[in-house]
Amino acid sequence: MDKKPNIGARIVNFYIDGFKNMGKTGKQLWLLILIKLFIMFAIWRLVFFPNVLKTDFDSDEERSEHVIEQLTNPE
Repeated sequence: MDKKPNIGARIVNFYIDGFKNMGKTGKQLWLLILIKLFIMFAIWRLVFFPNVLKTDFDSDEERSEHVIEQLTNPE
């Protein structure tokens, strides 16, 4: 009796076969997509979402007190 591989292994094999048989243009497009994702998640995070709590407060206790104060006393 043949045993089917589980669904996870079948999905992984599907993508591996797809990438192996992909043409040059498709591989270039995937490279472009990966570069865009890197820019969106790595670079934008540094530019648009700085760690304000880390720069404004010295200890974890000060950070937690500030967050609790902001949550409980909205202005």
